[in-house]
Amino acid sequence: MVGNSPCASCKLLRRRCAKDCVFAPYFPPDDPHKFAIVHKVFGASNVSKMLQELPVHQRADAVSSLVYEANARTRDPVYGCVGAISYLQNQVSQLQMQLAVAQTEILCIQMQQEPAVPLPMPIMEPNDKSLFLSSNNFNSLPQYLGFASSSSSNVIPDPLKRESLWT
Repeated sequence: MVGNSPCASCKLLRRRCAKDCVFAPYFPPDDPHKFAIVHKVFGASNVSKMLQELPVHQRADAVSSLVYEANARTRDPVYGCVGAISYLQNQVSQLQMQLAVAQTEILCIQMQQEPAVPLPMPIMEPNDKSLFLSSNNFNSLPQYLGFASSSSSNVIPDPLKRESLWT
């Protein structure tokens, strides 16, 4: 009980506000709408049980959350605050995409303004085949890949034959 006036919950429920009223510190008499909306969504008994189960230092945050959820439920009865969270996450995602596009455009503009520097190209002789796989390199390819050939002749086995590779 705050002063001589009962708290908003006791006023709404039309009962006498006791000195140890669990609602009094969180639902002052000058803000009756705050308790009315919480009571409409959750019920006074449920809110009382929730507050009594919590430590005193966490009750103010719990009441704030209950008020927020109750307001969200009245605006959106199906999704409540989850709808608001989903909307905000979607908005953040769209803004991140717009930021990425803007950063890409800035990078393109910066690259157009800089003088083009030619990349060094390796000079290759027409007969130089060192970069290509020759038949000799192909036969030793399993060694480069980390496994040795299972037979002395480097023949690739036919997968349709039922011969075992391990014998």
